[in-house]
Amino acid sequence: MAKITEFKGYDGPPTGPPRPEESPDPRIVSVADGVPVVYPGCHGVGVRVVHPANDKAPASNLGLVLFYVPPHVVLEPGSHPTEETYVVLEGEGLMTFANSQRQVSKGDFIYLPPWCEHGVENTGRETLVILICTSPPNP
Repeated sequence: MAKITEFKGYDGPPTGPPRPEESPDPRIVSVADGVPVVYPGCHGVGVRVVHPANDKAPASNLGLVLFYVPPHVVLEPGSHPTEETYVVLEGEGLMTFANSQRQVSKGDFIYLPPWCEHGVENTGRETLVILICTSPPNP
């Protein structure tokens, strides 16, 4: 069983932008507010919900994309210099890495370090929905 740890806050000097004089207001958006994107050679569709390309939630150091992958659709393996995490929200699929493959399904978090080769195929019967979290955001 995992040990529960206590959140201690941020120690040391700040690493982000300087603290503003007034607290900024949040941006609350939905998928409908996002910017659609397609990936080369893939018939799935992403929606950039929190991303520099989305004027309604223009994050500068974070990208949150909902990726919809219909049954039988493949995103061929590739890699990039950014850290990324896939969170499987619905469905199931097969992820392909440089040296292995692994089944993934709802509830899985897949951390992808910089330059980790990765691709995904929907092997299920329903749309595979993946929350892609990228830092810094992809172009």
